[in-house]
Amino acid sequence: MDHTPLFAQPPLPFPAAQRYEDTVLEWARDLDAGILRARDLAYGPDPQQCYDVFAAAGMRGAPVLVFWHGGGWTNGYKEYVHFMAEAVVRRGLVFVAPTYRLAPRHRLPAAFDDAALLLGELRRTVGRWGGDGRNLYLSGHSAGGGTAAMAALRKRALERAGVPPGDIRGCLPISGVMDLHHPCPEPDSLEERVYTTLLEQPCEDALMSAISWTAGNLVPMMASYGERDSARVIGANTRMYELLKHQPADAGLHAWEGLDHFDTHLMLADPGHAWYGHLEALVARTSR
Repeated sequence: MDHTPLFAQPPLPFPAAQRYEDTVLEWARDLDAGILRARDLAYGPDPQQCYDVFAAAGMRGAPVLVFWHGGGWTNGYKEYVHFMAEAVVRRGLVFVAPTYRLAPRHRLPAAFDDAALLLGELRRTVGRWGGDGRNLYLSGHSAGGGTAAMAALRKRALERAGVPPGDIRGCLPISGVMDLHHPCPEPDSLEERVYTTLLEQPCEDALMSAISWTAGNLVPMMASYGERDSARVIGANTRMYELLKHQPADAGLHAWEGLDHFDTHLMLADPGHAWYGHLEALVARTSR
């Protein structure tokens, strides 16, 4: 199956990121075509506002997992996450793989606004493939994990998109980028790129960070990261968990032993991985 990405992107910032991209795009080519129900569906006018749907034949009223790809909000393709589809569908969920507008052409909150727009679209349409648009679970890796968390936490954005917050049944971000603030980023670092490439104004760093939106959270949030993840990812997820523990919804945090930032997504090539067990348990506990 051809999974050639649809649009060019800037070079990835370091070799490990390129190796990760090469790996997951190669895995996408091996996808079982029998579960790909729709590809390149538009949820907005921009070419990057599109998504793919994976489902088993005969599904009815199934919960839906939306999984956003990573790439620092400047890179990434929905095909990054295709390799997960079979394991998710096998567990009785419809799997949705979206992409979204990327910086620097579209700076934050474009990606976060797109997430809400997509969920509004799915609420109306995912029933075509056997999904229940009122039974949505959100996840993503790296920047995609941050996007999933923002989608769950920005209640007003959901309501504007026609999604009652109660339709979001759970969120499982993986190695999510949860805090964009940095007091003194090093020149040419990823932290500096937040201010030069992602944000319209430097003062918006907290506003565009999921850790700033935890108050009153009603969505069960089960985050994870790798023991060898970046210090910023580990620190931000740990601080966010401490805030989420004091909100109405359940919260959890798990560290995957021995894994780095990219391993925490690549690990899901194993269809029996414990993360899928976490997903199943959350769905069993919270699904309508």
